[in-house]
This record gives sequence, C-alpha cells and structure tokens, in this order.
Amino acid sequence: MSLSRISVALLLLLGSHQLCHAEAVALPDGYRLQHYRAPTPATLPGATVLDTAALQRLLATRQPLLLDVMATGQVTDADGVVHWLPVAPRRNLPGSVWLPNTGYGELEPAIAAYFQRELARLSGGKPDQPLVFYCLRDCWMSWNAARRALSLGYRNVFWYPAGSDGWAEAGLPLQDAAPQPL
Repeated sequence: MSLSRISVALLLLLGSHQLCHAEAVALPDGYRLQHYRAPTPATLPGATVLDTAALQRLLATRQPLLLDVMATGQVTDADGVVHWLPVAPRRNLPGSVWLPNTGYGELEPAIAAYFQRELARLSGGKPDQPLVFYCLRDCWMSWNAARRALSLGYRNVFWYPAGSDGWAEAGLPLQDAAPQPL
C-alpha cells in the first residue's frame, strides 16, 4: 500500500474512532438547572439550530431579533431599584438586545416577568417574529431561554449555540453591550 493510501486509511480510521467515542449530550426533560457552562445538545425540539453561516443567511434574508442571554450580577440600590452589574465587559453580536439572567433553569418571578415583557415588547407582540437566542459556546442559558420562548408561544425560535465565541472566531464583529434595564 502506498504512503498516501496509508495516510488516508489512517485518517479515516481516526475520524471514525472519534465519531464512535463522541458522546451526544442528552436532552433534559425540562430546563437545565445547574452547571450551565457545559457541552449542550445538538438539538432543541421546536427550535431551529443555527451555525454561523446559517445565522448570517438568516440575518441577510429576515430581520430576526438577536437575544443575548449571558448572565450577570444585579444590585439593588437604596431606593429598591434593581440594576444589572456586569461581571466583566460584554461584547455581543451587532444589533443584539442583552436580556441577562433569563436563561437560568428556574427564574425568579421578577426575571420571568422581565423576560416575558421584553419578548412581547421587542417582537411587537408577534409570536411569529424570528427570535435568535445565544450566549457563549457550551452555555445552557441560551438553550433554556430559547426553550422558554417556545413555552411562551413563540413559533419562530432559533438557537445559536456557538454564541459570541463562534461569531468572533469567524472573524465577525462584536459590539460593546449593555444589559436591557430590568
């Protein structure tokens, strides 16, 4: 056997070995409730999963809402007003709205109401408005938030699991982000 055939055979063997040993991430019965920075499933029932190229096509042909759900801290001032307190500067996809902490598995009532209110406002009350949820790569928060939007009756839900990490790795621009007020 020639060296090139051996090389091809070896590459095929190694590739198939990796495929056989790559473990699929199981879909939870409900929302992911802990360990949010971990590998995510390949699918989200009821939603369309996007890679970077598919998201670029969607942006070019439709006007989806880009919804960043990266978590951050919050602080209540002396007057009882809650303010978001970013742990670190956040950069997200241009045109995004940052709805922090809406991807946790269990939401405090105020955060659940905020999520529902902001989706209704941003979508103009249209359940068919395309909604693209993302966070970082290997972040369950975007998976949870997209699932939650489906449960609220939104029918055009997209999930971008590569998040801002994948967008930046593709050489695409990010912008400074500010959380949408609570």
